[in-house]
Formats: sequence, C-alpha cells, structure tokens
Amino acid sequence: MQQDLPFKNNLKPQLDSPLADRLRPKNLDDFYGQQEILSQNSLLYKAIISDKVGNTIFYGPPGVGKTTLIEIISFYTRSSLIKLNAVLSGIKDLRNEICIAQERWKKSRRKTILFIDEVHRFTTVQQDALLPSIENGTITFIGATTENPFFAVNKALISRSRQFKLKTLEDKDMRKIIAKIVNYYFVLEKPVKVQITEEAIKHLINFSSGDARNLINALEFAIDITNKNGDNIIKIDLKIAEESIQRKKINYDRDGENHFDILSAFIKSIRGSDPDATLYWLAYMLEAGEDPNLIFRRLLISASEDIGLADPNALVIINSCREAFINVGLPEGYYFLSHASLYLAIAPKSNSTKSIFAAIQKLNDNQIFPIPSHLKNNSKNYKNPLDHGDTSFEQSYMPQQLKGYKFWEPGNYGWEKKQYDDKSMK
Repeated sequence: MQQDLPFKNNLKPQLDSPLADRLRPKNLDDFYGQQEILSQNSLLYKAIISDKVGNTIFYGPPGVGKTTLIEIISFYTRSSLIKLNAVLSGIKDLRNEICIAQERWKKSRRKTILFIDEVHRFTTVQQDALLPSIENGTITFIGATTENPFFAVNKALISRSRQFKLKTLEDKDMRKIIAKIVNYYFVLEKPVKVQITEEAIKHLINFSSGDARNLINALEFAIDITNKNGDNIIKIDLKIAEESIQRKKINYDRDGENHFDILSAFIKSIRGSDPDATLYWLAYMLEAGEDPNLIFRRLLISASEDIGLADPNALVIINSCREAFINVGLPEGYYFLSHASLYLAIAPKSNSTKSIFAAIQKLNDNQIFPIPSHLKNNSKNYKNPLDHGDTSFEQSYMPQQLKGYKFWEPGNYGWEKKQYDDKSMK
C-alpha cells in the first residue's frame, strides 16, 4: 500500500474530538467492510489507489463509511479536495467553489474534487448548477447520501456519476472496530486496559444496527463512565453495555430504498401467511415513524391482490379499519393497524384478480377484435340470462377469435373456490 505518498492528508483530529473522528481510517488497509465494492480486485479499489476516481455517488445508511471513503480518497489524490455540506451550503457557495476550481486549473493544472455531503438535500437548481462543471471537467463530483440516489438525486447528475451502495457492517467488521478501540486506549500516553465481556460485545454489535459510528460512540461513553480499578483496567460488562447504547437504532429512510425494503418484507409476510413476521415489520415501520396512511394503502392493495376472491370480505375489513383509524387516531389506532394486518395474514390467499393484466396484455399485443353483434347496444339477438331462469342456452361473450380463451382461473382456497365449484356442479 502507498501509505507514505507525499500528497497524503496529514491533518490529524484533535484529542478532544469524538472518538469516531480520531479513529477514522486514513487508508484502505484500515477500512473495514464493503468488500463487495472494495476488494483489492475491485474497480473502485484500483481507482482510489491510482487516483482515478471519477464522478461518484456513495449511498447507504449512516455510519457505514461514506464520509470515511472520501477521507481515504483525499489520502491518495493529487487533486484539491473541497468539502461542502448540502444542508449548510447554498448556490452561492457552490458557484464560488467552482470559480476557484477553474482558477486553480488555469494556474497550476491541478484538478478539484468537490465532495458534497448529504447531496440529496441540494435543490434541483443546486444540482443542475453542477452539471456544466462536471461536463467540462472543471470538477470531479463526489456525493454522499443516506437516500437512494435514484429517488433523491437529479437524473442528469445520476447519469454522469457512478453509484456505489454501501451496506450496514457485518458482525466481523464490528468486532474489528471494537478491537481497534481497545488498542487505541492501550497505546495512549497513559495506557488504559479495556476488558469487554462477550455478552457486552454481542449486545453492542446487535444494538448498533451495523452503524460503526453508533458502536464507537456507545463504547466511548461506556469507557468514559466506567471507573478504572487499581490495575488501571476498565471492565465493560453487559449491564454497562446496555446503559451505554440504550436501544436499537432503527435505520429507515422514509423516501428511500430501505423504506421500500421494509414495506416489501411486510407485504411478503402477509402473502406468506406469517402473522408474527407481519407484526414485526408493522412494528418496525411504526417505530420508525412511517405514515399509517401509507401502510393502510398497501394493506388495501394486498386485500385485493393477495387475498382477493378467496375472501372478498377482506377489502371491506381493511377499509373499515382504515376509517376507524381516521376517527380514533393514535395511539389506539395501532389496534386497527394490527387488526387489518393480522386479518390479511391469516386469510386464505388468491391472486386471481391479477388476470386483468393478462387481458390488458392481449390488447397490447394487438389482439383487438370486433364486438359480437348480439353484444352491441340495442341488439335484438341478445338473450338476457335473467329472463331464462334455469333454462340452459349457449351464448358467447367473447370475440369470436377468442372463444373459449381463459384469462381467469379460480384460486384453490376460500370463497372463490367454493363459489366456482358450486357453479360448476349446477
């Protein structure tokens, strides 16, 4: 590794800065996790060490290394790296940095990497302002966001950038971080030996949700509040770990990919007739602050898409629960969400209503045929079945070219099956 390059970033965090900042990796050797995109044979790894990182967007949940990767890129690059935060910076700041980048290139032929943290918070106008400078090479754009850029970032900016998704850290990576913290305290000018029980380690990892910053902050707090014994040893047990991290942090971006993943898990649990999993994902969304109206919308769709004619009453039940929720509100409204979700989870299932899409596809395939004459308005050849009682007679309702063609097949469960079987027996 090129750890002694003359252009590396020599800035060191202050001793009173947060531990997460002091321990932030400065090169790829110290970076934990994200092996799918950062293995030594990966394109991103090679681009970073060879100083050829192009326009890029890093996205993923908090605490997985997005900002750290920018620091590492600054370690290896000869370009000037300028940082802006989308929350704090306006269009004026952006244009000012672009002008400086232009002057820098004219005077020294030195390129500029413009890093924008929380880029999803830039307005469309601010994002558009980047495009000309990216096009002519004045700047190399690198963005970081907790949102899925395909939902949150200008499509023109997306098309000019590579996107790399960072995932929550695995347990093995979190253990490496804990070992790094223990070693950090041990090599201080006044060494402190930190001992952590296996129970405490598992609790800290489990309740950090794959977020390195959350883990480091919790362990730093645990070390700070725990008294050293006579041998200058700090012992972290399960009780201290529980006090330091309190509760699990729920990762949930209401406008991004994780939001849709949780909704997907919720609906698939209903479809799979698993009431316990259904309640877990429902609770996950509610604790994360999801809009109950959106949950009811998905429940209404599921009532027709997944339960359908196996239990036609499902749609009525879900709509009633939704109206009850509107009238009562929270927190009692949780009963109605639970009622609706559990009803669908244990109801018989049928997706025969999706047959409408087969009929639509037939038309899209140009299978468009004339209306039979006896079905036309005011036709004298039409026979009304209600006028014939039990008398059997043959009358086709399909176009002649599709006579006998089946779009719909009844499901094997519930009302739909019984209704169709009874009809077939007559």
